[in-house]
Amino acid sequence: MQSCLPTITNTPPYADQVPEDGPPQPGPAASGPPAHPTAPALAIRGLWKTFGQKVAVAGIDLDVPTGSCFGLVGPNGAGKTTTLSMASGLLRPDGGWVRVHGQDLWANPLAVKVQLGVLPDGVRLFDRLTGTQLITYAGLLQGLDRETVAGRTADLLRALDLEADANTLVVDYSAGMTKKIALACAMVHAPRVLLLDEPFESVDPVSAANIRQILASYVSTGGTVVVSSHVMDLVQRMCDHVAIISAGRVMAAGTVDMVRGEASLEDTFVEMVGGRSAGEGLSWLRTSSG
Repeated sequence: MQSCLPTITNTPPYADQVPEDGPPQPGPAASGPPAHPTAPALAIRGLWKTFGQKVAVAGIDLDVPTGSCFGLVGPNGAGKTTTLSMASGLLRPDGGWVRVHGQDLWANPLAVKVQLGVLPDGVRLFDRLTGTQLITYAGLLQGLDRETVAGRTADLLRALDLEADANTLVVDYSAGMTKKIALACAMVHAPRVLLLDEPFESVDPVSAANIRQILASYVSTGGTVVVSSHVMDLVQRMCDHVAIISAGRVMAAGTVDMVRGEASLEDTFVEMVGGRSAGEGLSWLRTSSG
């Protein structure tokens, strides 16, 4: 059967090694074009990150349309978390630039970061605070007044089904509850763009459905969501745009229908990044074996 995969959009010749002269360095010429009123919510150009001789992100280009739910998918070690960390200002890139609604992230980080709500992977929280205290702290850090923070904190606790544990220390939360309270902290200041790294990991199905509804409502009012996930069916159902990343490169990006073609997103993903194993060598793993 002939493959219906989309065209590869980003194939640098040095995907697995650092070029002899190193990655492109940021500077005046690499700061990107001037801001434009119709700029995408998130624009990434030539983004590079290396750790020693390991290339984690190899010249990624992405445009995330305003008002979209954008899925970022890829195998383990593909560079998704590193990309989101650089796009949110948590990690400085070795090269390239990031713009949020036309503003350069690294040229004016304070003005740009206030527009972002970030849920990092493996988030470390101030877990000796209660759920209420943690959201309140996040809101005050964003410059909200106490009355506004109090109202939004109550709303978020109710929406995320955390009211019963509002006065419980976060250190005593389950993994799923910790993920939800971290999401609440990312949303309390009503950012224009949400960058969410594996927001549904460890979250129960009912809470996941509630979160999807919250995010859908947010997008419908003009907000933008970028979400990384390993669950292809979830991305296919909730996202309107998607990028497949492998080995630090964008393999395909566009609307979900355009990227997946005539197949499911999961089948397209597996065929594009490879790595499917039939389990050879595990003949001993049989319930009928002696």
